[in-house]
Amino acid sequence: MQIKAWNIVLFSCLLVFCLASSSSAQTCLSQTFSNNRQYANCSDLPALNSFIHWTYDESAGTIEIAYRHSGTTSSRWSAWGINPRGPTMVGTQALVAFVNSSGVAQAFTTSIDSLSPSMQPADLSFPVSSLSATLENNEMTIFAVLRISQNLMSTSQVWQEGPVSNGQIQPHSTSGANVQSAGRINFITGQSGGGSSAGSRTRRRNVHGVLNSVSWGILMPLGAITARYMKVFKSADPAWFYLHIACQSSAYIVGVAGWATGIKLGSDSPGVTYNPHRTIGIILFCFGTLQVFALLLRPNKDHKYRLYWNIYHHVIGYSVIILSIVNIFEGFDILKPADKWKRIYIGILIFLGVLATFLEAFTWFVVIRRKKTSKHIHTMNGANGHGYGATALGQRV
Repeated sequence: MQIKAWNIVLFSCLLVFCLASSSSAQTCLSQTFSNNRQYANCSDLPALNSFIHWTYDESAGTIEIAYRHSGTTSSRWSAWGINPRGPTMVGTQALVAFVNSSGVAQAFTTSIDSLSPSMQPADLSFPVSSLSATLENNEMTIFAVLRISQNLMSTSQVWQEGPVSNGQIQPHSTSGANVQSAGRINFITGQSGGGSSAGSRTRRRNVHGVLNSVSWGILMPLGAITARYMKVFKSADPAWFYLHIACQSSAYIVGVAGWATGIKLGSDSPGVTYNPHRTIGIILFCFGTLQVFALLLRPNKDHKYRLYWNIYHHVIGYSVIILSIVNIFEGFDILKPADKWKRIYIGILIFLGVLATFLEAFTWFVVIRRKKTSKHIHTMNGANGHGYGATALGQRV
């Protein structure tokens, strides 16, 4: 048992190290915005030091975007847009930003209808709201909310930059990176970029949520139910113990993977913190690790310290289950998934609660019946012994 416990701990530590040490090539993951704005997805665009961040709100049918162009100045303009015709300039529905003569970053929309566009403000083929721009630390950022049709959820994107002279937008260069600034974007799946797809922060957050919900939120309570109620039946000994260990060990290993992905998400998002969720997650990892190490210190059943070990094991174990459920609902509030996922988990908790209640009543019935049977047998044995003594005494008289 000690070897198994050490194997679990070593495997989990190795898993944490691998997940925590894996570095993402995407710079956008570490970028932050004023007013603590957050976006579910982002991608490093392969040209012009540009980055695209967005959040797709399925229920509202909108896409909130932030296009960031680094290494620019107040004498240059920046633009980003989508083009249903393909990764070309003509046909692009663009968002453009520059610093006007008043020294203020200004954003407007325009439709690129030729190779020599006027670059004058014009409506796009879809509604755009909350359009604004900022220029801070040589970074131009365009903010907007797009309301596009389903057929544009996967489309071509084009981004560009060029000079500004006397408050007027001038043509961009037609060589180098300026002719490489086009690619694909899928607002639903989170894939974006030029020749290759970039990862999705939403996907990694969902993986984090699924791993922790299954491990800490389902397997852990199931393992506790197995231990509490199966051991009442003598025929289930020692099978209940190995089932309990298998269930809790699996929960711990999967939970460590989920915990490590959370740590990685946090390190990739400086300035974005969820203190209660993070603190409870760290406590859960510590308590879970203590439970694994408890296997190394588990005394024999007749040992004088076994009672204290049982108290420690139960207190830590039930604390883990309670904190896990609390933290999973904290995660729901952060991720804001479709309501059905929260309802599904609530349904699972109700099922486990009903199962535990039924088994609690049934095992108490079994224990009480067993005690009555044992007492009855003991009484019968006592009566038989007393009767034999009386008969013998009569014979002796």
